[in-house]
Amino acid sequence: MSDARGLFEHALGSSARREHGYCVDDVARGLIVMERSRVRSPELRGLVLTYLRFLSHAQGAGGGFVNRCDVLGRWSGPAECADAWGRAIWALGTVTTHDPDPMVRSDALSRYEFSVSRRSPWLHSMLFAALGAAEVLRLIPHHRPSQDLLHAAIDMIPEPAEPSWPWPQPRLTYANAALPEVLIAGGALLGRPAVTDAGLALLTWLLTVEMHADAFSVTAVGGWGPNETRQRFDQQPIELSTITDAVSTAYEITEERQWLATIEAAYGWFDGVNDTQTRMFDPRTGAGYDGLTIHGRNTNQGAESTLAYLMTDQRRLALIGDMRWV
Repeated sequence: MSDARGLFEHALGSSARREHGYCVDDVARGLIVMERSRVRSPELRGLVLTYLRFLSHAQGAGGGFVNRCDVLGRWSGPAECADAWGRAIWALGTVTTHDPDPMVRSDALSRYEFSVSRRSPWLHSMLFAALGAAEVLRLIPHHRPSQDLLHAAIDMIPEPAEPSWPWPQPRLTYANAALPEVLIAGGALLGRPAVTDAGLALLTWLLTVEMHADAFSVTAVGGWGPNETRQRFDQQPIELSTITDAVSTAYEITEERQWLATIEAAYGWFDGVNDTQTRMFDPRTGAGYDGLTIHGRNTNQGAESTLAYLMTDQRRLALIGDMRWV
């Protein structure tokens, strides 16, 4: 799915759909996967440098990011502070913290600092960026721009509208667990214990509505909220990787082993412990399938789905063990 320019967004089956080009959203997630990997090889090192170069080309003069690039290297759309900006900040923060090369870390931090002072009007974009700020603060605890961004993201999360629906937003949508993860990590890193407690409570609530009998049945692509009929399909792999990240952060902060069972259950969703008993990754290649439908899996293996599987498996290795791929 990758070439010398970047990571292709879409696939038809297991073949990259080159005509759809690349996007910062997926390249940033790919960079996070590479930096979290315990495997060190020339091939993976090449991907790190390719993805980092792609993000550098996408970064605009004002600190925003252009999301899309075609196979000829032509960028389209404005440089803005949408989800691509948030995920790029997240990836650059991860490189700053994890890369073994001091020069690469320095370059990533410089690019991170160029964009981290920007703010997005969209909560999800701020949450993704806040995850990058949390990475930098773990390495540089008094990094003021990161503190400011993390405070801003936390303060942007609204209070629940009614006690019967404790989620801060009117509906569950996508990458839901990023919200409690930012509260959990941000509260701990900024010395706001009440924020961490609120995040742990929200994550616990989210797991109660995303699981049934110890198996995941996550929010479908259309989302849902109170007084709505919840649709079971299509379920997206990104929900499981986001949950796994949040649970891993909860375990890091609390050291309570109960969270580890949730990581195993998230991996189980990929391994067929889901609503249609369908395996959601290819055991020969480690590629993930694009979604769980009422008829089984969507057999396309796009970048987001494969990265979601790899992210989940990486967390499983780090905290439980026995990962096969990265």
